[in-house]
Amino acid sequence: MNNTPFISRKGATRRRVLGAALAAVPLAALAGPARAETGTPPPVPTRLTLPGPTGPHPVGTVPLHLVDRSRPDDIAGPGRFRELMATVWYPARNVARYPVAPWMPAGALEAFLADAGFGDLVPLAPLTAGHMGAPVRRSDRRLPVVVFAHGAHSHQGDHTVVVQELASHGYAAVTVAHQYDTYTAFPDGRVAVPLADRKAPTLPGDFAADLRFVLDCVEELAAGRNPDADRRELPAGLLGSLDPRRMGAFGWSKGGTAAACATLADERIRAGLSLDAPMQMNPPLAGDLDRPFMMMSAEFTRATDPAAAAFWSLLRGSRLNIQAQGAAHVSYGDNEALFPQVAKLLGWSGQQLQDVIGTLDSEQAVRIQQAYPLAFFDEHLRHRPGHLLDGPSPAFPAVTFLP
Repeated sequence: MNNTPFISRKGATRRRVLGAALAAVPLAALAGPARAETGTPPPVPTRLTLPGPTGPHPVGTVPLHLVDRSRPDDIAGPGRFRELMATVWYPARNVARYPVAPWMPAGALEAFLADAGFGDLVPLAPLTAGHMGAPVRRSDRRLPVVVFAHGAHSHQGDHTVVVQELASHGYAAVTVAHQYDTYTAFPDGRVAVPLADRKAPTLPGDFAADLRFVLDCVEELAAGRNPDADRRELPAGLLGSLDPRRMGAFGWSKGGTAAACATLADERIRAGLSLDAPMQMNPPLAGDLDRPFMMMSAEFTRATDPAAAAFWSLLRGSRLNIQAQGAAHVSYGDNEALFPQVAKLLGWSGQQLQDVIGTLDSEQAVRIQQAYPLAFFDEHLRHRPGHLLDGPSPAFPAVTFLP
C-alpha cells in the first residue's frame, strides 16, 4: 500500500513541538541558579514524574527484539529484514526486587532530546511504574492484549500513562518502536533515530504492517514460544499468559491512523482506538469495519479533517467519537503530565504552556487518557460495559460526545 507521509495541519512533528515549547526559555535554568559567592552548590534538578496507574496490580515490563523475516529491509542492506523493538507491559507480582524501567532507553533519550536541542533535559527524564522483568501475575484467565503505535518522529514510551494504566488493570499492552521513524535502542547497543529518506518504511501503512507482525508475535507468546530474535530470557509466567482471541489496537497521531488501517485489515483486532489521528492515507482508508472503534479527537476532528470524516463513514459496528474541549494534539499522552512540570521548573508563563498543551486542565487530561481507553477496551475485549461511554459524565466535564 502506498501512503502519503503524515503532515500535521500545523506542520509540526512532536520534535518541533518540543523545540517550540522550550525555545523561549534559556536552558541554563535547568542547571539551577549559579553557585553563590559563599560556595553553596546549586540545587539538584528535580526529576520529572509520571502519574502512577490506578489499577489494583503492580506493573511489569520487558523489551522484545523482533525481526519480521517476511519483509526485506533494503535500507539495512542485502539479507536484512524489518527489525523492531517492542515492549510488553503486564500485571506483575513480587515486584520489590525488580528495578523500575526508564521512560526511554538512555541512548535513545539522549538522541531524542539532542535532536530537539535540549540535551540538558536528560537528567530530568521520568521513570515509569513498570518493573523490569518482574514475574507475570497469573489468574484463571489469559490476559487481553492491546498493541500501541506511536506518532511521527516519536517513541514507544510517549503514551506510558495510558499503557501502564491498562497493565495495572490486567491487560498486556505491547508498544512498538517503528524503525526509521522513532528513537529506540537495540540490544547490541545501536541507537535508532528517525530517517529522512523518503524511501524509508515510515508511512501509516508500514506502521500497520508492524502492528500486524506484532500480533503474530503475541500469538507466538500465547503458544509458549519466545519470539525474541536473541532468545533472551522472558519474565516468569509470560509464555502462555496472553489471549490471542482478545486483541485490540490503538495509536496516537500517525499511529492512530495505523491502528485504523490495521483494524480494517486484520480481524484479529477486535477493537480499535485512535488518539487524534488525521487518517491521511493514499489510497484512502477503505472498506467497511464491523468491529468497535473509538476516536478521541482534539485537532483532527471530523468537522475539520475530511479524512477523519471519511473513515467515520466506514464504521458499521459500534462507533464512538469523543472530544475533550481545550485539548491540543499532544493532550492525549504523556506531554500533559510532563510539560506542566517543565513549565514550573523553567518559569514559563501560562500562555507559553497553553501554546503547547492547550487549555484543557492537565490533571483532568491525565484522568481522561487513563479512563476512556480503559473503559473502551473493557467493554469490547472483556465484555465489561460500564457507564462512562454512555454519554457525558460529571467526572469529566470537558469530554463531549460527537454525534
